[in-house]
Amino acid sequence: MSTANNIVLGLAAALGAGLLIGVERERRKGSGAKRGIAGVRTFTLAALAGAGAAVIGQPMLSIAGALFIAVLVSIGYWRNRSGDPGVTTELALLVTYLIGIMAIDHPSIAAGCAVVVTLLLASRRLLHELSVDVLTETELRDGLVFAAAALVLLPLLPEQFSILTLEIKLRRLWGLVVLFMTLQALSYIALRIAGPRFGLALSGLASGFVTSTGTIAALGARAREAPHLRTSCVAGALSSTVATVILLGVVVLAVFPPAFSYLTPMLLAALIAALISAAVPLWQQRDNRQHNNSSGRAFNLVHAIVFACGLTAITTGISLINTYLGGTAAATATAVAGAFDVHAAATSTLLLASGDKLNTQQVMLTILVAFSANTIMKMIAAFVGGGRVYGMQVASGLILIAVAAWLPFLLLRK
Repeated sequence: MSTANNIVLGLAAALGAGLLIGVERERRKGSGAKRGIAGVRTFTLAALAGAGAAVIGQPMLSIAGALFIAVLVSIGYWRNRSGDPGVTTELALLVTYLIGIMAIDHPSIAAGCAVVVTLLLASRRLLHELSVDVLTETELRDGLVFAAAALVLLPLLPEQFSILTLEIKLRRLWGLVVLFMTLQALSYIALRIAGPRFGLALSGLASGFVTSTGTIAALGARAREAPHLRTSCVAGALSSTVATVILLGVVVLAVFPPAFSYLTPMLLAALIAALISAAVPLWQQRDNRQHNNSSGRAFNLVHAIVFACGLTAITTGISLINTYLGGTAAATATAVAGAFDVHAAATSTLLLASGDKLNTQQVMLTILVAFSANTIMKMIAAFVGGGRVYGMQVASGLILIAVAAWLPFLLLRK
């Protein structure tokens, strides 16, 4: 693309950004002597001024333009006698000028920034209600802790840390902590929005597409802290297994579609069992309206750290056993992989099947072994995360799902 075309595209992006932000501000500008200092024309001109300064390519001119905008908004603020102490429009005008500068070299980023700025300006009432009326002080503090853990600490941690001869992948370990905190927070948000009966079930189903094991452990931590929500947490935990089976079917279709024909009975049986297992605790809540405590904690950092460290220790131990004791058989190797990610293990098996290295029986057997190993890992997570009662309830559903998955294979062999 030529330089002239780049300039035209940048000017167009600046024009669109100024119009978009300006239209939103025009609606709040008011009328008469006490109207706001800037509307659609002012914002559009500010964005084009920034783009023009960038085209000329003189840094001092861009700085002078920013200072001029700052002086204008200061004068406009002091002349405003509306009694509104806010400076949102004034800051938005300066941001629009900077977006105009950005548009020449990075038009797509500038356009995205304009959309984000407009959404922030248009969501004034929603953001006010969220921060003042909806969020509690505890929830706000949890949000700040999560932001620090995910956006500050995680990028700063080294990739790995050595203790004697042991190599610890520190960033990956803290990534598991952040993931566990995220799953807990999602279940809490679902609880606040949809209530205990359906909120945690829907949250578990959605989180299961990310990690069913982590979801079961996270809901176990929720059940341990709030025993009156245990049945809801069990429903959410077992709902996550529905996502596991659905995603496994998607993997089969994507990697090796011919295998779907003979894996369908197993997948269908497991899916039906998962749906029944999740529906039972939901049905048990039909006449038991559980109290929704809206002032709880979004997540528990200690539980998140313990879960991440425990999962890392188990992963390391099984990997060492597989390395030193051997794992040449396909079923053994798949069990080791499937304990932590049944979909990755199934992908490896299906790739071997696509190369005619495994027959139908071997494919079914190795995927079932991986599924069973993953079930055992979920049961461990349930007992560790939620205690004996929660663990027994979740484990009974998981065993039913695993048995249902094995049943077609055993019947077909006969």
